[in-house]
Amino acid sequence: MGPLTRSAARHRRTRAFTLVEVLVVLVIVGVAAGIVGVSLGGDDRRLVDTEAKRLAGALEHAAASAQWRGEMLGVSADGRGYRFWRRGVGDRWIALTGDDVLAPRVLPGELAVSPLTYAGAPVPTDAILPLRPSGRNEPYALALASSTWSTVIAADPLNRVQVAAGTLTASR
Repeated sequence: MGPLTRSAARHRRTRAFTLVEVLVVLVIVGVAAGIVGVSLGGDDRRLVDTEAKRLAGALEHAAASAQWRGEMLGVSADGRGYRFWRRGVGDRWIALTGDDVLAPRVLPGELAVSPLTYAGAPVPTDAILPLRPSGRNEPYALALASSTWSTVIAADPLNRVQVAAGTLTASR
């Protein structure tokens, strides 16, 4: 081999990537893709947890507000969101207005909310769960779920609202 040939071979060798360099790049690309996937695709667990805490706070506020106002309030869940009500003349439920915390809420994404129980018994999906002005309420529970994650928001007779640990649901 002449000097020109050795120089060309050495030049080709310096331009090639080593296996370690290729693996490092693949690892970096994989980690970046994972981070982007989680942030763009949304984290169902975090979304369910955030919305459950928001609903729990609104339920506690509604129970306290029923006592402060001295009137019967209620909450309903229709799958895509929830709404608060007040009992009007003739025992008719009227949509509650004038309170930002108790404003109707449409849930983001594929989240769904539904009533589970009231006073230990199952309730229909169109039920309005009452919150009495006396503060003595029956225990109740609502379910909040996405396609992959779900949790239960439950209130006890002392109006303490808790969010249960979430559970992974079977994918559709």
